[in-house]
Amino acid sequence: MKSGIEIAQTTGQLDTKTGVSRGTLGAVLRRRNFRLLWMGQGISALGDQFYLIALPWLVLHLTRDALAVGTVLALAAFPRALFMLVGGALIDRFSPRRVMLASNTLRLVLVTLLTLLILTDLVQMWMLYGFALLFGLVDAFFYPAQPALIPQLVEKEQLQIGNVLIQGTAMLSLFAGPVLAGGLIALLDAGSVQGEAAAAHTLGIAIAFGLDAASFLASLLTLWMIRITAAKEAGEEAEQQEGMFSSIRAGLEHAWNDYPLRLLGLNAVAITLLINGPLAVSIPVLSATRFAGGAAAFGTIMSAFGGGALLGMVLSSVLPKPAPRRTIATLLVVVSCEGIALALMGLVASTLLAALLAVALGTADGYSSITLLTWVQKRTPPEMRGRTMSLVQFVGIGLVPVSTPIAGALLKLNPTLFLLLAGGLMTALSLLSALNFLAREKDMAEPATPQAGGV
Repeated sequence: MKSGIEIAQTTGQLDTKTGVSRGTLGAVLRRRNFRLLWMGQGISALGDQFYLIALPWLVLHLTRDALAVGTVLALAAFPRALFMLVGGALIDRFSPRRVMLASNTLRLVLVTLLTLLILTDLVQMWMLYGFALLFGLVDAFFYPAQPALIPQLVEKEQLQIGNVLIQGTAMLSLFAGPVLAGGLIALLDAGSVQGEAAAAHTLGIAIAFGLDAASFLASLLTLWMIRITAAKEAGEEAEQQEGMFSSIRAGLEHAWNDYPLRLLGLNAVAITLLINGPLAVSIPVLSATRFAGGAAAFGTIMSAFGGGALLGMVLSSVLPKPAPRRTIATLLVVVSCEGIALALMGLVASTLLAALLAVALGTADGYSSITLLTWVQKRTPPEMRGRTMSLVQFVGIGLVPVSTPIAGALLKLNPTLFLLLAGGLMTALSLLSALNFLAREKDMAEPATPQAGGV
């Protein structure tokens, strides 16, 4: 009988230089290129939390107007959604790393300029509108580039762990970043939106933006240090000659003609509209009107969801992987659990029960998001990876500005009925999709595409 090491050697799962299985955490972290990406994006993710707290607070400081806050956030969200598919085409043409370098450079310039304007007390609202528009536009090119880069840095069997490390670190930043940013601003700018006497106190806001700029600089340095020798960063000659709209159309046709990808994509749209939007709006509303504790309940439930998402990401890497042809059905069943949990959220009146449901929602979301991302990365040909990742990001992020206003309007009519219907529809749709997929008995073997591994 062969030993575990001998089996790993014969199946190509063992790194002959280190004697460590290629699919382990240690093996992934031994890859210099991936370590650089992980460290840089972890710092950048933490910096993003300072930006997300400082920007609305700065708007409130200048206007004391909630509508102005929403307008600024919308001006960043819409170009991000509109240009995400263009970003995917550029990624396939120029390489993910080069697009990330360009995006981070421009974001560094924008945030640094805004920091200087705040420090010199020259910032005005029209500047923030322009800043949000430009920042959202540049963001559109970065979002699909990161998941498209990871397959160039690790082996195919390491993608799951690599995604967990990147996404899990980003999730951890959600715990630490807002608290640190809010504490910094509160310490230095106490009462800055309370009255005219405190109107000049923006040092904390400026420092928060400055820290975000520093995080972009750290990300730029780590990206610059990455050396990809096994993949062509310049793209294929045929892609260079293809027009932008033709390139985007080819990406859309590729996704639509791949039945499993189309099926998951349509369900992902439903998740954004029926789960993510309703959840984002309903938790603060229910915390204010139904659950004891108000803002404390809101924080507790959101933390529970974040903890559950982190748990789900970890479970996706340690639980046995479903067979290739059963991966889609497994994902859809997990998504149906999200629908059930959301429907139950509309019925509970206890903060504790809502937090437990949030843990279940987060766990299912974390598991399904990592498993789906890894499956798409493995399945997609390298020359289509940028455009496919842009579609994934568009569905998960770009549709949020559409989802949340609709959810807010319907939630005002009847919160309980709305959550029951949204969760019930998601459950029914995902289970019917799973049954439809199994009935077709689609061969889920991943296409034999070349996989570039980094060092």
